[in-house]
Amino acid sequence: ARILCPLRNSLTIGEFILRKSPMSVTTVASLPDAMHGGGPLADGHLFICGECGKAFSYKSSLTQHQKIHTGGKLICTECGKAFNGKALLMYHQRIHTGEKPYKCGECGKAFNCNSSLTHHQKTHTGWRPYECNECGKAFSRSTHLTEHLRIHTGEKPHKCNDCGKAFIQFTHLTVHQRIHTGEKPHKCGDCGKAFKYRSSFTSHRRIHTGEKPHKCNVCGKAFTQITHLTVHQRTHTGEKPYACNVCGKAFKHSSSLTSHYRTHVNEKR
Repeated sequence: ARILCPLRNSLTIGEFILRKSPMSVTTVASLPDAMHGGGPLADGHLFICGECGKAFSYKSSLTQHQKIHTGGKLICTECGKAFNGKALLMYHQRIHTGEKPYKCGECGKAFNCNSSLTHHQKTHTGWRPYECNECGKAFSRSTHLTEHLRIHTGEKPHKCNDCGKAFIQFTHLTVHQRIHTGEKPHKCGDCGKAFKYRSSFTSHRRIHTGEKPHKCNVCGKAFTQITHLTVHQRTHTGEKPYACNVCGKAFKHSSSLTSHYRTHVNEKR
């Protein structure tokens, strides 16, 4: 949308760029020269509340103001999600930025919050005090044990309000709901492409970085995705997991099996 807005009854702000988020930050594209004389607006930016239109010189002031509309919660200006505290909002925003400031000194893996790093480091020490009485599998977190036990009990407490599908873990429900909402929270900073799933985003980033972390132990060839490595390894093992249920012929690739099926369809004509 394009809006002209009067400022102090005498100056006119240029065009605004509005985002789709219901609680969006509106950034002024241009300001009159008279406004460039210093102070908080010297950089030519103003932040507008997408709910009531009130303008602020500082983004932090807008964030504080938005609590009026959200019952005290802080709003993510990227996607509109609300959070009870500044720390929770900060951790969430790293989904959009891809920032992972907490790095494991042992293996180099990075995380967006310190607690995740702390729990990850237990994988190197082998400390897993929470053991399943059913199968003996041990976990570093009590919450992981609780979720694991549902495999044995069949309990799926997290249900989708749209389609009724139920899940063992709340995170699985959250990811599933993106099918209904179309939300794509993982955005590439290089090309702007957005993804529903973090795994898809991570794989995509390797196009820009050139990283190929999945290496064949036989010939040394490297791949951006583990699925590509799995398919490649069949050239060494000779494995053919895709068998035709008509004639029994087997193939390395699912696409080859699909093409083969057509020969049977043509035979029936």
